[in-house]
Amino acid sequence: MKKELLPFLSIAILLVLLSGCVQPDDDSGTGTGDGTGNGTGSGIGPGDIVDTETVQKGDKVAVEYKGTLADGTQFDASEGRGPLEFTAGAGQMIKGFDAAVIGMMLNEETTIEIPAAEAYGESDPSKVTEIPLEQINDAEKLKVGMSVTSSQGVNGVVKEKKETTIVIDFNHPLAGKELTFWIKIVKIEK
Repeated sequence: MKKELLPFLSIAILLVLLSGCVQPDDDSGTGTGDGTGNGTGSGIGPGDIVDTETVQKGDKVAVEYKGTLADGTQFDASEGRGPLEFTAGAGQMIKGFDAAVIGMMLNEETTIEIPAAEAYGESDPSKVTEIPLEQINDAEKLKVGMSVTSSQGVNGVVKEKKETTIVIDFNHPLAGKELTFWIKIVKIEK
């Protein structure tokens, strides 16, 4: 080999060797991975699997839904209002609903039954209060089944009207009830 080509050949070999030892500096987040999560770098490597279509805790999701009681009575639905958006696993929804969407795929539909304990809780007898009529403004206008709001801003329902008192239930209207939801995932944002 000619002596004048030796320096160029040495530099070429050195560049080839070094090119396999450096990570890209374009901040693309890619690293080298073997699919086990033990790769180097902070991003996704050639063997890594990324689940972009399954809901995971912290994902922003949009769902279409319909909620019914055990007797089939519908109490809520997204129909006519557009999808409901929330962050999965962040506690923005009732516990059973929140847990149900984790692991669902985009466009997947499911029907779930949620026990009262994972919905609005059991009915608490201490939240049913009997109040003297004389302590309530416009008490004569109140009727059984009407919604009322306490002076502390708590919503309740008139359960019974007696001669001198009125019974108001300050439990959530769905407390103590098993709920059924049909859910469809329409958007997942990582």
